[in-house]
Amino acid sequence: MDELTYDDIKAATDRIAGRVRPVAVAPLDTGEIRTGHREPHHTHEWGEPTPCHVWLALEYLQHTGSFKARGAQNFIRAHREAGALPDAGVTIASGGNAGLACAWAAQQQNVRATVFLPATAPPVKVARLRGYGVEVRLVGAEYAEAAAACEEFAASSGALTSHAYNHPLIAAGAGTLVEELRRRIPDLDTVVVAVGGGGLFSGVATAARHHGVRVVAAEPENCRALNAALEAGALVDVTVDSVAADSLGARRASAMALHAAQQENVLSVLVSDTDIVQARQALWEHHRIAVEHGAATAFAALTSANRVYVPVSGEKVAVVLSGANTDARTLAADT
Repeated sequence: MDELTYDDIKAATDRIAGRVRPVAVAPLDTGEIRTGHREPHHTHEWGEPTPCHVWLALEYLQHTGSFKARGAQNFIRAHREAGALPDAGVTIASGGNAGLACAWAAQQQNVRATVFLPATAPPVKVARLRGYGVEVRLVGAEYAEAAAACEEFAASSGALTSHAYNHPLIAAGAGTLVEELRRRIPDLDTVVVAVGGGGLFSGVATAARHHGVRVVAAEPENCRALNAALEAGALVDVTVDSVAADSLGARRASAMALHAAQQENVLSVLVSDTDIVQARQALWEHHRIAVEHGAATAFAALTSANRVYVPVSGEKVAVVLSGANTDARTLAADT
């Protein structure tokens, strides 16, 4: 399935209603983000700071610390409704956050879960996973290796395979975030999201397109699966080498993400690891928000040295911060 529809988002919204935490938003101070004049092809002209309106969408407060709880709930509930949950339960390969979400949703619905992670996954995520009572298997150094082991397990056990991002039910669950943002921020113009494999982006872009909202897709320069696919006009494999790779480290974007990115009103931007680290530190120092580097990638799109996305005066922008599964002690190490 290459194309997600707004009907998929609406069905997910109804299915998970009351089972996830509604997103909270926090406005930034006027003038904290500098604005400019955006010409065709997104070139920028600089002037004195003028007011724009930027809200931080605090999705790191979601169950398990990330937006992925939405898709995991939608995935398991949809299969339960269809009578398609096997006795072997569900299995998933994940850099950490998707596994946490799957484990949480499975626990909520009394479903067995087996989660595969790269051996390089942050210990804080591994410990939290085991806290949900699921079986955790650490395989390989990258997500792709954990995914291959997960496929073998599913084939031998009969477990239902979920996916960290490349499944319409997962992406549709993520897209419910836009429905909530529009209720909290009337006349929302733009949503900024970090992109790994593209599950969050696919859902957000599909819902946003229905409502005429722009989407800015931010990726690390050396972890750019969606940006590279747009450049090539087809899905391609990329190297994964970024401080945010534990949550954004997909070698290849999903077909759904590429299709969504090729629609109008979508902008793909890249930020450096230095920008990501500085954005994460700024969120902590100025707002006491401790998030993963993957979450800070979205904020870096507005705060990077190159200002890869510059809101125009009066623009209403929501920056999605998703990913709280971090060791806060590393904030001191980043300085």
